[in-house]
Amino acid sequence: MDLFKKTISIRWADIDPNFHLRHSVYYDFGTQQRIEILETLGLTMETMKEQVFGPVLFREECVYKREIKLSDTITILVKVAQLNEDGSRWTFKHEFYNSKNEICAVLTLDGAWLDTKLRKLKSPTPQIALEVLKQFPRIAEHIES
Repeated sequence: MDLFKKTISIRWADIDPNFHLRHSVYYDFGTQQRIEILETLGLTMETMKEQVFGPVLFREECVYKREIKLSDTITILVKVAQLNEDGSRWTFKHEFYNSKNEICAVLTLDGAWLDTKLRKLKSPTPQIALEVLKQFPRIAEHIES
């Protein structure tokens, strides 16, 4: 099993009045995938709570390329597109593929780590966060727009 790849079947509740995947579901799928990966790699919600930090997003954008419809099965790949040397700021890209291996959407988000007590950006990055981020695959090639 590839930790950074998730296959999902589209459900009735995911569909909008135009009979394709509702825009907010792309964001929900991306969030769920990232949290599952972080948890699996040891960066749990409990760890973040104990060490008084959590992720904060500055930008989240989805570019839609092909429709995803009810009963489709999609595969989502997540990679780190950018990572500061100290791990304090990062960019993730989720690529959504259909069963024909055609790209359907690209979800990009920029974020950092927040000190949840001081409500300021966390510096330096907690070591566990840096170690986990370094385990993500990196974007090697440009994704077509």
